[in-house]
Amino acid sequence: MRVDSREPVSPFDESLELEGSIETEWRPGVITGGVLLGVAVILVAFNLRPAITSVGPILGEMRDDLGATATWAGVLTTLPGLCFAAAGLAAPALARRFGIGAAIASALSVLATGLVLRVIDGPYVVLGGTLVATAGIALANVLIPVVIKDSFPARVGMMTGVYTAALQGGGALGSALTPPLENAFGGWRQGLGAWSVLAVLALLVWILAARGAGRAPVAEAGKQGSGRSLLRSPLAWMVTLFFGTQAFLAYVVMGWLPEVMIDAGVSKSDSGLLLGLMSLIAVPISLVVAPMAARQKSQSLWIVGLGVFGFVGMVGMMVAPTFSPLLWCVLIGLGMSVFSLALTVIALRARTGEDTARLSGMAQGIGYLMAAVGPFLFGLLHDLTHGWTVPWIMMLVVFVAQMTFGAFAGRHRFV
Repeated sequence: MRVDSREPVSPFDESLELEGSIETEWRPGVITGGVLLGVAVILVAFNLRPAITSVGPILGEMRDDLGATATWAGVLTTLPGLCFAAAGLAAPALARRFGIGAAIASALSVLATGLVLRVIDGPYVVLGGTLVATAGIALANVLIPVVIKDSFPARVGMMTGVYTAALQGGGALGSALTPPLENAFGGWRQGLGAWSVLAVLALLVWILAARGAGRAPVAEAGKQGSGRSLLRSPLAWMVTLFFGTQAFLAYVVMGWLPEVMIDAGVSKSDSGLLLGLMSLIAVPISLVVAPMAARQKSQSLWIVGLGVFGFVGMVGMMVAPTFSPLLWCVLIGLGMSVFSLALTVIALRARTGEDTARLSGMAQGIGYLMAAVGPFLFGLLHDLTHGWTVPWIMMLVVFVAQMTFGAFAGRHRFV
């Protein structure tokens, strides 16, 4: 079904806010927005976090079984960010070469393969399989916002909220269900490997939804976009730094928070459930806040407001982790839900689908490179200080930076 952006069909119609600046005419390679494509986007989103969040609750057991060190654990939790950076920067080029539908299908295939590979052998194979799996995630991370921008032009805020909610829901399932899957299937390898089934399901639905699509619209990015390198755009750098700092915080939390809570006396199962709750909190926030914020010219107050909740939660986790782990996790979860606004800002700060692809590639490529430092640095500071206070202080400094960059990125301007 073709959507005519001249007649808004959603209460969350960003085309009015952008005053006609979005190019919404259907072009070859733009997958037509419809119910099946919406379902496919949701299934893809469900697959973009379990490969990462499933590791945290069983990280200690993996280390014991593999005889691995804390440094190895730091590398394992750092790999997603590094891979997201490299593959994210390559995503627009792959979409130009093969078409956006085929590129996302390939990303899902790579993800499923990596999820199987990482559970068949020792510590280095775990690292290699994780590298493969996160490469697939990285490609989809960059390209799905382009699909939303071009295939649902009158529903950018709503679809971004739905996509982000599904993504966060998948993250919650990854951390909450992996310990039960481990128990049900008889080991951490089987528990982690089971997530490949979800990736295969998403691949099948995506192939059906995207069939017939030609080359991606980003094929003409250099011609139809602004023509100016985004590396010279201060606004593009604000968006990138905002995305990078929120990703830095999120991947430290996903990779290390269960270990911190277990060290404070929380059980492995409870730590997994609490991490899952943090991701789950972002689901209603994404569904409600992202569309509401997208209808306004500036998203800055929303970004800073959510950041304050997360900052308070991290202070509580640092000074009194056993006082109320549930309260701290709820507050941190509210702060982490700013991710939906990070994706919304990428779409709203660009005038066209082509510029969205360029900004998405820059923000997620460079942003995840920044994020890759987080889990490794957090683990290194823990090893050096034999405690969690110094790592948490680092996190608080980054949180202040996130709110600052987010306030600038949320202003009503275009790259």
